[in-house]
Amino acid sequence: MIERILIVHNGYRFKGGEDAVVEAEAAMLAARGHTVDLFTRHNDEIDALPALRLAVNTIWSGQSADEFARCLQRFQPQLIHVHNIFPLISPSIYWVAEAHGIPVVQTLHNFRLLCPQAMLLRDGSVCEKCVGTVPWRAVVHGCYRDSRAQSAVVAMMLSAHRLIGTWQKKVTRYIALSEFGRARFIAGGLPAERIVVKPNFVEEPGACAEPQTAPREHFLFVGRLAPEKGLAVLSDAAQQAGARVTVAGDGPDADFVAGKPGLLPLGRLGVDEVRQQMRRAIALIVPSICYETFGLVIIEAYACGLPVIASRIGGFSDLVSDGETGLLFAPGDAAELARKMRWAMEHPADMARMGSNARRVYEERFTAQKNYAQLMAIYADAVNDISELEPKKWKNEKEQKC
Repeated sequence: MIERILIVHNGYRFKGGEDAVVEAEAAMLAARGHTVDLFTRHNDEIDALPALRLAVNTIWSGQSADEFARCLQRFQPQLIHVHNIFPLISPSIYWVAEAHGIPVVQTLHNFRLLCPQAMLLRDGSVCEKCVGTVPWRAVVHGCYRDSRAQSAVVAMMLSAHRLIGTWQKKVTRYIALSEFGRARFIAGGLPAERIVVKPNFVEEPGACAEPQTAPREHFLFVGRLAPEKGLAVLSDAAQQAGARVTVAGDGPDADFVAGKPGLLPLGRLGVDEVRQQMRRAIALIVPSICYETFGLVIIEAYACGLPVIASRIGGFSDLVSDGETGLLFAPGDAAELARKMRWAMEHPADMARMGSNARRVYEERFTAQKNYAQLMAIYADAVNDISELEPKKWKNEKEQKC
């Protein structure tokens, strides 16, 4: 049994789905008897760093490498599970892990290894110009934070580590969250034999356990309020359909949402509050205009027996079966979304059937129990793959947390 697992994550300023997955997986492992520790840094540190130092650390952080080496010596993990290393942790830790003979598993939550901007999106449209090549176009267009200088730093990090083999040789197994994502990463140059597919999961939603009795009168959006989430499309569609959409979340487009008729902003809600909203909704709407590697909120809806109306883009088509667990529409097409919303309001029995199907899919594919079995198989495969390396001989000292 793999008993000691170190989780690595660079936290975001605005907590989102990726941070939630890290917390959920750590809790799942600990609840099943594993000793888990976290090596973390947080983007709140960025404000205190000079720009040049931040740029250098993004490419190779000596500080993170040294702290990580000490962490490994103290905690003595059997396996390292990386979620995010950008920008403060940096790829330097992969080399430290290899020097200690410890396998590394990395979850690919976004497209950062293919695209400096991480979403394969430019000017509101999908862009794959940098996939599988030197991302110089991202620098020209200032894709990362609308800055050519910052885009150049990220492009340099990606290109340098591609050149020295970090992405190809230093990660034992990659976890893609969907078949769609796996295909994009292979196209981008990651080794196909090291990429396995394992979706995210959600715990059994106690808030959705009781039978539904209240009428379903509105639609629901849950997520970060940002342009790539398709909020403009959602607003236009709500007005065309004469529908009301409850919006749960925060982010840079909060003011946009607050000023649009048909959208009712609730701000950021807790997990149980979101699930209570899911019990009252006709459907969850996920109108993203960019590729997403997964869609955690979709399986949260499924767990609550709520059908989903989603853009036919990225990994969503792997999750939503059109006419069975929800409805799909062309990304960016407000008119088609409005038609789907009107149909949903006019066919409550069909939507209830899709909700039942969605719940069944959750039980078959996205529970913690099933996810744990998948994760353990990936961990075991990674450990076996690196077993020919000389194992690290730890000093005989009391094990400590990082």
